[in-house]
Amino acid sequence: MYEGQTFEAILQRMLGRVPADIDKRPGSVIYDALAPAAAELAQLYAELDINYNLSFADTASGEYLTRRAAEFGVNRRPATKARRQGLFYGADDTPMDVPIGSRFGIDGLIYAVISKVATGEFVLECETSGTVGNQPFGALLPIEYIAGLARAELGTVLVPGEDEEDDESLRQRYYAAVNEPAFGGNVADYKLKIGAIEGVGGVKVFPVWQGGGTVKCTIIASDWSAPAPALVSEVQEAIDPTGSNGQGYGLAPIGHTVTIAGVQPVTINVETTVTLDAGVNVGQVQGPIEEVIETYLLSLRKDWASQTQLVVRISQIESAILTVPGVVDVTGTTLNGSAANVTLDAEEIPVLGTVIVNE
Repeated sequence: MYEGQTFEAILQRMLGRVPADIDKRPGSVIYDALAPAAAELAQLYAELDINYNLSFADTASGEYLTRRAAEFGVNRRPATKARRQGLFYGADDTPMDVPIGSRFGIDGLIYAVISKVATGEFVLECETSGTVGNQPFGALLPIEYIAGLARAELGTVLVPGEDEEDDESLRQRYYAAVNEPAFGGNVADYKLKIGAIEGVGGVKVFPVWQGGGTVKCTIIASDWSAPAPALVSEVQEAIDPTGSNGQGYGLAPIGHTVTIAGVQPVTINVETTVTLDAGVNVGQVQGPIEEVIETYLLSLRKDWASQTQLVVRISQIESAILTVPGVVDVTGTTLNGSAANVTLDAEEIPVLGTVIVNE
């Protein structure tokens, strides 16, 4: 909007207003008097341009995007804490209970016991918000002594922790709220309500899936994996509690019987043949090849909610492999033993299995 408002352009316009019979050359009194004012005006225009862009959703960022979206009831999702399975054993590996509120450490993180599932099995919550709480697995160390405790393990991710929502994700939710208004149990309403539940990364809605009044919603966890049964159960209770039979005890409208399900993982085993640079062996590229394939599959999982069905394509995998340093060419790639793309069902996501690299 403020193009052409540079220091030189502003200064020349100012000098143009001075009579021609007055010395306006650099170093003259008029030039030296106007130059600082022109510099300040140029800075002002630059700041005006920044603030102008911050006032619109498509160019706003940070706090300004948060405030813009909030005007339409779309709030930036805060960072959340991971909830994990904790397993505790006494002598002879006998499951034992630990006090609610007891704390355990692993890899610099602290997990607190918040509820009991069964003898020796508890739900733990990470005291640090964000995805960092999803990452460690293995032996836990008690912060304070617990009599009889011989071993403690951090297990399955029950509800993934999430980092604070980034600008692009918030922007897309803002556009969806404005362009696809959620109302009275329409598809957009279910997507909005379920997507706002902690631990949910995306949702697909299947209306009238078993006749009038029935709705099926399939979710993916916020870490882009198949959700744990605990998360599916939590979403079910929030939307339409089991046994309510459409009575409207949850967020679903009266008359809607809603079934919540989790995406189903499909293992993708990859075998390929590569040509390598001189001096490079298969062992050196095995790890990087697995990483680029996993990155490709992750991108598919992130896009699952917006696609009718996912297709794992050999061409995309081979293109990814070619980005690995040391790989000159790639041929004969198969997925699950077949030289064809793998087309998944609407409720399936790809997860990486074995990767065999031949030379």
